[in-house]
Amino acid sequence: MVYKYDYLVIGSGIAGMSFALKAAARGGRVAVICKSSLEEANTYFAQGGVASVTDLEVDNFEKHIHDTMVAGDWLSDPAAVEKVVREAPARIADLVEWGVGFDRRPDGTFDLHREGGHSEFRILHHADNTGAEIQRSLVERIRSNPSIDIFENHFAVEIITQHHLGKIVSRRTPDITCYGAYILDGDSGKVDTFLSRVTVMATGGVGAVYTTTTNPLIATGDGIAMVYRAKGTVKDMEFIQFHPTALYHPGDRPSFLITEAMRGYGAVLRNLDGAEFMHKYDPRLSLAPRDIVARAIDSEMKLNGTDHVFLDVTHKDPDETRRHFPNIYEKCLSLGIDITRDMIPVAPCAHYLCGGIAVDLNGESSIRRLYAIGECSRTGLHGGNRLASNSLIEAAVYADAAASHAARNIRAYDLRDDVPEWNDSGTVHPEEMVLITQSVKEVNQIMGYYVGIVRSDLRLKRAWNRLDILYDETEKLFKASKPSRELCELRNIINVAYLIMRQAMERKESRGLHYTVDYPHPKTPLQDKP
Repeated sequence: MVYKYDYLVIGSGIAGMSFALKAAARGGRVAVICKSSLEEANTYFAQGGVASVTDLEVDNFEKHIHDTMVAGDWLSDPAAVEKVVREAPARIADLVEWGVGFDRRPDGTFDLHREGGHSEFRILHHADNTGAEIQRSLVERIRSNPSIDIFENHFAVEIITQHHLGKIVSRRTPDITCYGAYILDGDSGKVDTFLSRVTVMATGGVGAVYTTTTNPLIATGDGIAMVYRAKGTVKDMEFIQFHPTALYHPGDRPSFLITEAMRGYGAVLRNLDGAEFMHKYDPRLSLAPRDIVARAIDSEMKLNGTDHVFLDVTHKDPDETRRHFPNIYEKCLSLGIDITRDMIPVAPCAHYLCGGIAVDLNGESSIRRLYAIGECSRTGLHGGNRLASNSLIEAAVYADAAASHAARNIRAYDLRDDVPEWNDSGTVHPEEMVLITQSVKEVNQIMGYYVGIVRSDLRLKRAWNRLDILYDETEKLFKASKPSRELCELRNIINVAYLIMRQAMERKESRGLHYTVDYPHPKTPLQDKP
């Protein structure tokens, strides 16, 4: 079947849904593709909040810009940082208009939190489930908009470019153009053709490449892999943020996140003997940026031969703790941990990708008519390390920029009528699903053992050699098989793992989230400029 739309949005988090609402408001017909349900996205799992300067009596844009640059180890693009920070208040207003209920003080002003790396209280939140509140509000808006069609249980297999029209495309081709995407209908098993004037990747992160992650298991890097295969530019994949404090409960996948706001609230990191340890690693103690805290915890675990440390909030007022963190309190209590009396076992795990599909200030990729927004994009905001709570506001800012830019240009883009339908003749369904599931486990193990918080040339080379075998096996299986979500996801995580390894091998220094024992970091943690 062939579908035709003005806008094709692949992904349903804050980035994809914000874009869809703004594109529809400008008169376009929009299709939103969801690989599972509209509600399931990385956005839903974001606990901490949204960073924006709102209290001008104590805060200002320059402070937020400086905090972002420091956290990013001065690898951030200053233009992208300036754009996001200065446009943040307007995008907060959009979210409030769409029904997001940020917590407020009795006087009506926002109840602001502070998180690691921030010099001021500027984190807007909804208790400890801000992402779920944003997702709820946007889903209600999307479902009631007559200009937006929702395709749940649909999976994007490949984007459509000149390659599918029989033309040779390489990374040196100056005008690669996207005409839509081939989409697998999970119910029928058929691959449909979605043609569009504009295509938007909003597919989220890559956490499922690792065994332990706070991401939903749909975070398999699909958009990044598709764009890479289409010869688009992908950058900074070596910068994987490991959240320092995921709840340690073996067997949970995804891992339950203990928000950084809890450390901003006053929680203290301790080893299994109950002793504080952050003073050995950074004078900012538990409020140091995430990369420093994650490496500190990793070091303590290795020094003491343990598989977790503790986060201690027992010295705070119990009622206040329960009020600020109701979901964390209930989750821990369900496991027999009363956080007002017991320390919380935590360990780092894969959380956020700072790189991705390279885009300009309009959110447009190196492929014409293809935008990338949200975690799958590399805007330049995060540099070597994301400042806490900058991601949701980045998604909102770039969704607005992309919608504005696309609307100004869309009438110059024709819908192609010469795109062939997906050809899977001669292929069969894979007979043994265990081959796919076992390969996924192998990728997860390779990434966890060799491409984790601390890396080395030897580990990366060993990972590369092992991944090479899986890549060859999977490509042969894909060419001989009818597409399935499971097979496509395996193919995508292998592509993403390859990009993380390759770009990690190319960076001959420790910088931001990429730490290698072969090239130790030459700067002190508090040095502001390179």
